[in-house]
Amino acid sequence: MSSGTDPSPTREIRTDPDFRGRNVHFAGVGGSGMSGLALMVRRRGARCSGTDSADGPVVEELRASGMAVSVGESDALPASCDLLIASAAIPADHPLRLDAARRGIEVLSYAEAVGRAMLGRTAVSIAGTHGKSTTASMLAYVLVRCGLDPSFIAGANCRQLGGGSRVGADRLPNLADDPAAGDRPGIFVAEACEFNRSFHHHHPTIALINNVEEDHLDFYASIDEIVESFRDFARILPAATLGGRLLIAHEGGHRREISAGLACGVATFGFSPDADHQVFFDAAARRIGILENGAFVAEWTTRLAGHHNALNAAAAGILAHWLGADWDEIAAALADFEGVDRRMQLMGTMPTADGGVATVFDDYGHHPSECEATLRALRAAEDPKRLICVFQPHQHSRTRFLLDQFAHGFSQADLVVVPRIHFVRDSEEERRRISSGDLVDRLRTQGTSAMHVHPFEAIVEQLEAVGRDGDLIVVMGAGPVWRIGRSLVDRATNHGSST
Repeated sequence: MSSGTDPSPTREIRTDPDFRGRNVHFAGVGGSGMSGLALMVRRRGARCSGTDSADGPVVEELRASGMAVSVGESDALPASCDLLIASAAIPADHPLRLDAARRGIEVLSYAEAVGRAMLGRTAVSIAGTHGKSTTASMLAYVLVRCGLDPSFIAGANCRQLGGGSRVGADRLPNLADDPAAGDRPGIFVAEACEFNRSFHHHHPTIALINNVEEDHLDFYASIDEIVESFRDFARILPAATLGGRLLIAHEGGHRREISAGLACGVATFGFSPDADHQVFFDAAARRIGILENGAFVAEWTTRLAGHHNALNAAAAGILAHWLGADWDEIAAALADFEGVDRRMQLMGTMPTADGGVATVFDDYGHHPSECEATLRALRAAEDPKRLICVFQPHQHSRTRFLLDQFAHGFSQADLVVVPRIHFVRDSEEERRRISSGDLVDRLRTQGTSAMHVHPFEAIVEQLEAVGRDGDLIVVMGAGPVWRIGRSLVDRATNHGSST
């Protein structure tokens, strides 16, 4: 069924790509994406201010850059404001949105503003159910290393890039030798999220569709509707004659349905020999290679475990090459990439009751496929005696719709500890329809040892009591569950320093 939206940009938006001279206020400016966008918009000639619900490192960095940012509840926009950009966390009835409506001030969502910021640039949208933050960060890191000075916005912190966003050059020297050729648009890399069809607001020149699976089923009615939404996203790309290009997964990307009839250039990547760019991965040696037209164009040893990360890296490398980077430099950069926060991130170790040591990892995985891929990668790479997973489900609706997939996805774990479901966006009725206990019961039915423990402090105590030498504990989820892994490591450190 059709999404009912027109993915093509409007003429009005195309005439105002730079925000120059505008007085722009950012509501919810403390997020990595919003803060990066605010810095980018200010660099393009706007006067920017912001509000957020709480202080934090990002807010302090914005203040240090000279931007006025207030914290706490605010009922009114600045007197000089003529554009409000609101994060996804700012509801329609928020006082700042209501004030904008009363005063006739233009309001853009975060996704709409990112789309507008893409205009006039060589924009790259990174889409897919999984891997967006990692792949966007990989691509940005490679482009920086190769001297292409990109701007980028991602949903995770990349320490090698100084955070989850970066403001690079809006214009780059022309590749031609002729000085009269002028310059070319700067590169802007951004994640493209399918929830609420927000990626339909993007205006990319190049796009990646990494994978397409069932998710956000509180918004989409079926996988068919999700595929249709990705197809509408791909239709935004300009024609091949204008530089439009789509890189799509050969397996798992629904490439036939999505790419049919597109005017842009289309290429596939994947482990299949039928892919336009065949990816090779030796998991034991962590060696990645890309074969194109019968010849290896790049090979490198990666620091990141897992077949999914091999595909993420290959996609980033291919896109970087399309953007003008040299294959040898791409391979060298990808070999040095250390990952992003909360993606199979090593947090440290903790002592166990039997006198040994357990290793603690943190991961953002909250979809069954992500969970399974991470657990398989950790088991293969770290070879633990036991693999213990603390998994906090994210959204009651996602847990209910994908319950069977979740039960299968944790088959690699020796023990799964499940706290309460993180309540996001769902109605109270949805909240009553499923609980963590339902997931635990389904896991046990599948033969996986599982228990429901709450609150987080009790889980920390439980792991300290049952942990054994050689265990690997991975804390997974998109909510605040990361605090458990941090507590395990910090308590061990504090205990050690006090003895």
